[in-house]
Parts: sequence; structure tokens; C-alpha cells
Amino acid sequence: MSALFEKIKTRRQKGQTTVEFALVAILLLGLLFAIVDLATLFYVNLTMQHAVRQGTRYAITGRSDLGADRRSALIEKIKEQSMGLYDKNRHNPRDPSISVINPTGVTFSNYSGTPTTGDPGKSDETIVVSLTYTWPLMTPLMKPFFPGGAYTFTVKTTMKNEPFSSSGG
Repeated sequence: MSALFEKIKTRRQKGQTTVEFALVAILLLGLLFAIVDLATLFYVNLTMQHAVRQGTRYAITGRSDLGADRRSALIEKIKEQSMGLYDKNRHNPRDPSISVINPTGVTFSNYSGTPTTGDPGKSDETIVVSLTYTWPLMTPLMKPFFPGGAYTFTVKTTMKNEPFSSSGG
């Protein structure tokens, strides 16, 4: 009779262990996916900051050999440096905003809009390149903490145009 009770007791312990493992595994997997999601967010943010900075560094030299004009060349440089993330941007508008500050600091104009709107400033003007990016979250546990279930951030870089000729080549 005691052997029968031992068998029943062993089965109950195995069942209890399975239930405990299932509960703990759900929590651990949720935490693991949240960590991966946060790491991806930081990676996307840093990659896009790098891409905007490199695009702006390219634009301040006055070069336009990557596109039809300096603005489209700046966007192409950002695309090139973003490791494919530029095309995955879910924010509308997708293109960066380019603000030009006159050397006197008085005039302010904004060249955002279509790629043919204008060049990012003249020689010795300060430009501010700003890109707003939206990245969707993967983990359902993280989505309630972000509006619309996506992480939206803005990266900006400010640099002064180098002296260059107006031909831009």
C-alpha cells in the first residue's frame, strides 16, 4: 500500500514541477524578448544617428555626386550609412528636414519637403539635419508602454557648411 502512495506522490511532484516550470518559463521568455526589443531600439537609434551625422558631414562639403542635387545626395548618403534601416522607417514623412541658419543668425529657412526643394544651405551657413523615425516593437508586453506600439524618435545633427563653390561638384 505504501508503494502505491509513493507512486501517487511522485506523479504529483512531477506535475507540480511541470506547472512551476511553465510559469517561470513564460516570465523568463517575456523578459528575454523585452531585453532583445530594447536592444534593437537602441541599435536602430544609434544607427540612424550615425547615418544622419555622416550624411550631414557629406553635405557640408558641397558635394552632390550621389544625387541630382545636394539634398538628394545627402539623403542617399543617409540611406547608404543606415544599413538598410532608412527604408524601414514607418514615419511619414520619411525624408529628413533640413534647416538652414544664415551666418548672421537672423534668417531661418526650412528646406523640408520634396527632394527638389533646394540645397542644404550655402557656403558658411549652418545646417540642421533632423530625421524622425518610427520603429515598431516586437514584444506584446512592451507595446503598451509606447504610443501606437512603436518607438518614435528624432535624431539631429548641426554642422557649418565648409567654404565651397556654388557648382557643388
